[in-house]
Amino acid sequence: MTQYVIDQMLEQVRESIRSQDQDVFRKLFLGWHENFQMQVIMQLYKHERMQLYDWLAANELAGVFQEMEYEDQFFTLKEMEAAQAAAVMNEVSADDAAAFIDKLPITARKESLLKAMDAKKADDVKEILSYPKETAGAIMTKEYLEIFSNQTIAEVMAFLRKTGQDVETIYYVYVVNEAGHLAGVVSLRDVIVHDNKTIIEEIMSTRVVYADDDLDQEDVAKIIQTYDLLAVPVVNKQKHLIGIVTVDDVMDVLEEEVTEDIGEISASKGSTDTNLSAFQAAKKRAPWIVLLMFLGLITANVIGRYEETLEAVVLLSVFIPLIMDSAGNTGTQSLAVVVRSLATGSYEKKGIAKMLRRELGTGFFMGLICAVVLVLTVSILYNHLLLAVIVAVSIFLTLSVAALIGAVLPLIINKLNIDPAVASGPFITTLNDIIGLFIYFTIATSFLEYL
Repeated sequence: MTQYVIDQMLEQVRESIRSQDQDVFRKLFLGWHENFQMQVIMQLYKHERMQLYDWLAANELAGVFQEMEYEDQFFTLKEMEAAQAAAVMNEVSADDAAAFIDKLPITARKESLLKAMDAKKADDVKEILSYPKETAGAIMTKEYLEIFSNQTIAEVMAFLRKTGQDVETIYYVYVVNEAGHLAGVVSLRDVIVHDNKTIIEEIMSTRVVYADDDLDQEDVAKIIQTYDLLAVPVVNKQKHLIGIVTVDDVMDVLEEEVTEDIGEISASKGSTDTNLSAFQAAKKRAPWIVLLMFLGLITANVIGRYEETLEAVVLLSVFIPLIMDSAGNTGTQSLAVVVRSLATGSYEKKGIAKMLRRELGTGFFMGLICAVVLVLTVSILYNHLLLAVIVAVSIFLTLSVAALIGAVLPLIINKLNIDPAVASGPFITTLNDIIGLFIYFTIATSFLEYL
């Protein structure tokens, strides 16, 4: 949707507000997708939005609310009367309501909003908030359908017509026994195609894929991806059905995890949010930069140890940036490959040994290619074959080792149950800089008398 079209929508809404024609407004506004509605509302002036709050029902505002970013949600509810804000939250899915309330900065404000909400919805939100962050329980929704195995298709269809609009998804209907244990699942298609007199027990699948309430959200996403599900049921320790995680929730999870990994790999964790001020972003990035600065002192010390070699052959200093950059880049590439493999689980299928051999082989062949190129280039530019050989052998060994280190380090960190992305790009780069320089100067010093 182009900004031009949004501007046209905006003007239509403003015209209906100016003419105080609620019917025209509703006919226009409710015919648009909720994301377009959100974009229009956020571009209105406050007095115009206040008018819309009067013209729209709580369930209609809830749809728009769920399309907003947290900051916009916060200021939108702040503009509403307390009763209307609570009514909107009652219509928002429990998981989205929990995500919003959890981010509220003041505890009293959280409690006030929960108290004003419907008791059942507030209890659902509190239950979700009680789970540790980034677990199945913390991202599940409480709006789902459950039936009994002894019900007929006719009874289930009547139940769906009555309650279907109140749940997040009806593609799956979950079967529970009298104790509330998850017993089976029926797809909406099965319900539609079978005869009204058919008993649910006859068509339900008892091999239900589910997630424990304390399962990590990444593992929940893998379940949905592996089994091509639209939703996965969540059970507690007693195997009672307590909620579901839908595919749209998983998409949000994957976005969060990718953002987190990018922050880890780039040593900018927590500062990728563009809403942060420059000072806040700097405060989050500074610790890594200070650490890397001290590691850089080791690099300087390596160069200092070979001061006599550099004094003897000043030309060696020309290739220091080349060695360092090549080592750092190669290590970062391997790091990205391994972290991605760990995130997707693909390394489990191929095996760690095979993956390490692949990365070492990749570094070997890249080093070989670069070595051949450097032998020719340095020989032509500097007319010094031995120097060309020293640089070429150094780059060959450096890239081979750098690729292996970039692959091994995140695996070690993963074994320690730490996010492997912590082996950040800048850290790997600095480490490989040190190793690359050590290799380069060791070889150069060994052949110093011939240079």
